[in-house]
Amino acid sequence: HLFDPDCDCKKKIIRDMTTMVLARQPRSCNFMQWKDLKIVYKRYASLYFCLGVESQENELLALEIIHRYVELLDKYFGNVCELDIIFNFEKAYFILDEFSLNVSVWLMLPALPVGSWLCA
Repeated sequence: HLFDPDCDCKKKIIRDMTTMVLARQPRSCNFMQWKDLKIVYKRYASLYFCLGVESQENELLALEIIHRYVELLDKYFGNVCELDIIFNFEKAYFILDEFSLNVSVWLMLPALPVGSWLCA
């Protein structure tokens, strides 16, 4: 629903989720309920990565997915920071797209080297 370009409420959803995550205490659990979804988030330095999953999904697997995505970003950008994502949004999105298409492979092979598909 969030990725529907015709969704009028997209900005409100992002604003609500951002407000909820940033309001949490640093030692709080990385999972929270939001409407009919579980929000799983992880902070890496000044970056927050959030993932909305259905309530029956495994939160720890969602955290692992976030972690593996951040590892890929680190390999590509060399210690990824906010500016890397802002100025290279297309590449960060491409990495996310490739990762999401092959998530089962990435979860089974943690030492898999970053391939030529990241050099696009």
